[in-house]
Amino acid sequence: MKQFDKGTENLKVFSATVQEMAERDNSCYVVTSDSRGSGRLVLFGDVFPDRIIEVGIAEQNLVGVAAGLASTGKIVFAVSPACFLTARALEQIKNDVAYSDNPVNVIGISAGVSYGALGSTHHAIHDFAVLRAIHNMIVIAPADNYETRQAILAAAKTEHPVYVRMGKRPMEHLVDPETSFQIGKSIQIRDGNDVAFIACGETVYQAAEAAELLSTYGIQARVISMHTVKPLDRDCLLKAAQECNAIVTVEEHSVFGGLGEACASVLLQAGASLPFKIVGIPDEYTVTGGQLEIFSHYNISGIGLAGVAQSLLSKC
Repeated sequence: MKQFDKGTENLKVFSATVQEMAERDNSCYVVTSDSRGSGRLVLFGDVFPDRIIEVGIAEQNLVGVAAGLASTGKIVFAVSPACFLTARALEQIKNDVAYSDNPVNVIGISAGVSYGALGSTHHAIHDFAVLRAIHNMIVIAPADNYETRQAILAAAKTEHPVYVRMGKRPMEHLVDPETSFQIGKSIQIRDGNDVAFIACGETVYQAAEAAELLSTYGIQARVISMHTVKPLDRDCLLKAAQECNAIVTVEEHSVFGGLGEACASVLLQAGASLPFKIVGIPDEYTVTGGQLEIFSHYNISGIGLAGVAQSLLSKC
């Protein structure tokens, strides 16, 4: 099987990118809720002690402070674990950020099931669903270090609120650095017309692994990094529906309200008819374990996704 080159944690890329930005622009600020260490922002705080604001474990205050700074023209990154940021501070994200159109960069760290063994209280498998439903929120889940850096640079230039979610694992390099990154436009990792994997975030690698496995059986799988969950790249999705025999969506999120249901809505309303499967976290008490153990349990793995794809194609 093809081995992808190992990169670093997306969080380290995020921190380095923000620090570079702060060196060029003194209007760049970071606000954290006791997340300086977990957000890989210790060095940023050492270099720019006056431009990192620590509010403690108070996510609602975090978002309120970030919105206030953004309203005065500052470039602001509000950093906190995704499970708490998008639950405890949802009202502030809705009112102070989205409805007030304050261009805060809301950064959900250790997202999905990154916290693994800490259990359901620390899993963020609801964030796509709640933030997709809020007007004026862009939602991004980068697949590798390149997409992460480009997403942060693009978010900082956007005049509207952006949510970027990242996990904790070192990432494999998937995207050619020469590839153009644009919010709302997906990136094709691999071509193929038998089945299309539409994935986001850390699950894109699992889809790429599945495509490699399937190729040994003569099945050519298209792999698409749908890094922007909202707004969705409708053109890319409909093109896949026209050119491929089946579609599998993959996400580190509940099967309710996330990438899969967003894709299903577009396809159904466009009149597309082909085998389709959403792979994510089902409606049950999520098993406890490491992130990759949880992935394997729910078929969010190369082997699991290859099996899902084969099952769908058998219906064609």
